[in-house]
Amino acid sequence: MNVQRIAAFSQDGEGGNPAGVVLLDAPVGADEMARVAADVGYSETAFAVAQDEDGTAWRVRYFSPESEVPFCGHATIALGAALGLRGGEGTYALTLNDASITVEAEGTGDKMTATLLSPPTRSQSLSAEEQEDVLALLHLDPDDLDPRLAPARIHGGADHVVLPLKSRATLAAMTYDLDAGRTIMRKHDLVTVMLVFIDGDQSFVARNAFASGGVLEDPATGAAAAAFAGYLRDQGWPHGGQFVIRQGEDMGSPSLIQVRLDDEKGAPVRVTGAARTIE
Repeated sequence: MNVQRIAAFSQDGEGGNPAGVVLLDAPVGADEMARVAADVGYSETAFAVAQDEDGTAWRVRYFSPESEVPFCGHATIALGAALGLRGGEGTYALTLNDASITVEAEGTGDKMTATLLSPPTRSQSLSAEEQEDVLALLHLDPDDLDPRLAPARIHGGADHVVLPLKSRATLAAMTYDLDAGRTIMRKHDLVTVMLVFIDGDQSFVARNAFASGGVLEDPATGAAAAAFAGYLRDQGWPHGGQFVIRQGEDMGSPSLIQVRLDDEKGAPVRVTGAARTIE
């Protein structure tokens, strides 16, 4: 298989979250995709098979080194860049396991950006058990939480927990045991746990623990960004139709996620990021 390596949500040609992208001539089995994803070693690899002759419609599956996930934002941005490099600027239809979405490619060469239109969003309060488990996992106390936004279970194609924190320093100090994280995330059917610092009404800093996929942390998480957008909308947050998430700063891989949304609860949101090819 020809694996393209592309970092999504990069800033000024640096940082971002690396993803593998495989454009297949014909479908392959899940075991083979899982094997390749484990060999690649990135948090996600997207596998896409064309569904039409002109290459504008694709069937897509996403695999981490340890599991298949229903939707991955940064791998979709990377896929959009790969499709743009292959077929030119335009909008590509993607059929996922549980949803149908689009990704739009813009630019050329090392100036490529992509915008995904997410699956529908939803959010709900955490159960007492969910909150207790994720706080204990991340060595946090209820007093560490920012009262402006309650902890929640959020969805935008995949399930996440979000924990808004009072302190940027607490965010920077995030630590947890990978094996314990894998157990907790699989127990509660979570893809990531998202920690967020509110830097302004339209500006947030985030870190995402991704033990469910066998990865300690993602430097940019587009699926969680989409889910977080839906949550902000559900809460009546003054998002003004758009906001940005800075991620990866504490990993030395700065990433920038741009999100646009309207006020229709549950509606898909638009997530944009720059992409760079990894040599």
